[in-house]
Amino acid sequence: MNTAAATGLTFRDATDADADALVALIESAYRGDSSRTGWTTEADLLEGQRTDPEGVLAVIKAPDSRVLTVERDGAVVACCQLEHRGDHAYFGMFAVSPALQGGGLGKVIIAEAERHAHETWGVAEMHMTVISAREDLIAWYERRGYRRTGKMTPFPYGDERFGIPQRDDLQFELLVKPLAQPAQ
Repeated sequence: MNTAAATGLTFRDATDADADALVALIESAYRGDSSRTGWTTEADLLEGQRTDPEGVLAVIKAPDSRVLTVERDGAVVACCQLEHRGDHAYFGMFAVSPALQGGGLGKVIIAEAERHAHETWGVAEMHMTVISAREDLIAWYERRGYRRTGKMTPFPYGDERFGIPQRDDLQFELLVKPLAQPAQ
């Protein structure tokens, strides 16, 4: 049985018309008091915005990139970015509506994103970056098969398009997961 059908989800590529709804979803999942409803909040680490319509539109329009938009009953409930980067795909901008977090929806979406990246681009790995201080989130990804690499990149301090840091030790860690190899 198709897992997406079983959960009443529809997956589609985002269009320019989705930008505002996607920004609202992403902001609700990571910033401000509404994000505290779910468990993915970054409200204690960062204030301000996480993204904006221009940033989302840039990802939607970028070559070799797509924003997988997830709907249930006609409402956008989750999204993620997939970008083809040679031998791997990059997974980012992952957001699930805070009211729906903790019910297994994220597992279904990440599995669909991995399947899509592997089948569409033939990539052998999925890469992502996560704020290293987010131990609970990293542990969730590890349970999905991602491994910590120890490779860090600095947080863009001073660029408020990515938020206003509440700590001076923020950095991103690269997580990697091998994707299933095609049958020979």
